[in-house]
Amino acid sequence: MNRRNFLGAAAAAGVLSATTALHGAARRAAPAAEASAPPRYRIGVCDWMILRRQHVGAFSRAREIGADGVELDMGGLGDRETFNSKLIDPLERRRFLDAAAENVMEICSIAMSGFYGQSFAERDGVVERMARDCINTMNLMGVKVAFLPLGVPSNLAENPHLRPAVVDRLRRIGEMAEAADVVIGIETMLDAAGEVELLEEIGSPALQSYFNFANAVQGGRDISQELEILGRDRICQIHCTDTDGLWLENNPRIDMPAVKATLDAMDWRGWLVMERSRDATQVRDVVGNYRANARYLKSVFQ
Repeated sequence: MNRRNFLGAAAAAGVLSATTALHGAARRAAPAAEASAPPRYRIGVCDWMILRRQHVGAFSRAREIGADGVELDMGGLGDRETFNSKLIDPLERRRFLDAAAENVMEICSIAMSGFYGQSFAERDGVVERMARDCINTMNLMGVKVAFLPLGVPSNLAENPHLRPAVVDRLRRIGEMAEAADVVIGIETMLDAAGEVELLEEIGSPALQSYFNFANAVQGGRDISQELEILGRDRICQIHCTDTDGLWLENNPRIDMPAVKATLDAMDWRGWLVMERSRDATQVRDVVGNYRANARYLKSVFQ
């Protein structure tokens, strides 16, 4: 072999060796990246339902239960102009963030659960401030989704006359959420077709559906069909729950494997957040109830 051919062969061998090494490194990195990626479905729990509303102990309790994350509440409303929230205080926020890190928990969302009992449509002059406080808290804590229930007082299925006020307020909140690059998930008592119509009327990509299995079941609607009607891109998170009575694994009203198959087919991924579904015979056993539901959900979805 002459010098020219030798050098060419050596160079080719060097390139091949480097390429092989790179491909080997890529193969080794791929499983590591896959291992560190979050699962398609993650299981969360509402802090108020585990009796740790606005309490840093929510994270250690969620870990004890076996959840992956916590939905933090903004606190009560009453007659106040905004939520009674510890999270507005920088030192308290730091405590919550530290507790989440120590317990290897994520904050999957922040809830405005005060609107379960308060009228979103009829509280004058303060709703935008409340939403702004929640959105500011989301940004300061690095949370991308908020939960906003329209609740019984603003149930559009029974109070259609409130629709103009609800739509107007949600449009303004949508503008704030878009500017902050966050999503507000609304829970209504409308069927899926009605909720699609409402979201289209609002017209903001920052306003989406926070779907609740219990609402579909109580309305006599098929959960899978409702999910398909809403579609992947309109659902930000899901309250994976029914009313209290039975654990999810014992509940004949929800075919959880069928729900998973539907969500898989939709290519949806995200948080399934436990709210109720406590065993009525041991409703005060917080850890027992939610550990059972978390274990079952993980057996189906993870």
